[in-house]
Amino acid sequence: MDLERPEAPDPYSLLPRTASLTVTSETFADGDPLPDEQVYNDWGFTGGNVSPQLSWSGAPEGTKGYVVTCFDPDAPTPCGFWHWLLLGIPADVTSLPAGAGSGTGLPEGAFQLRNDFGDKAYDGAAPPVGDRPHRYMFAVHAVGDDLGVDDSASGAVAMFTTGGSLLARGVITASYQAK
Repeated sequence: MDLERPEAPDPYSLLPRTASLTVTSETFADGDPLPDEQVYNDWGFTGGNVSPQLSWSGAPEGTKGYVVTCFDPDAPTPCGFWHWLLLGIPADVTSLPAGAGSGTGLPEGAFQLRNDFGDKAYDGAAPPVGDRPHRYMFAVHAVGDDLGVDDSASGAVAMFTTGGSLLARGVITASYQAK
């Protein structure tokens, strides 16, 4: 199978500009390869399937909460691939420990949506073997209102409503290539 295709654009660069958050991780540095611990553990992958530690700062006044997502814009689909969608994070929370994507230890009120694997959890990197390196964009979105969605919403609906309440966004990106 020939997987040669143009690189997908940064999806966040296609959206209206907004204020910036600073996002960091103790798990990886921006631009680094994703550690094996954050790789999927199925479909022939033997990673740990553990969400990375994330921290953020710089939320503007009026922030009522956060949405955290992990998106692969390089998936061989016309719509990318959602690996994690976490909503309802209270405004006083500015970090998530490694493994929060398993659903244990989430901040009170936070909930996960079904990702493109079909799970309400973080599921790690799993690009096609032999494809170019994929980008895994961990984004933190500061929102000014309750989004009015529950855990039955799709990723597209969640991001549409997030955009309508967005005050700031920050992204940290890692890459992974299956050989």
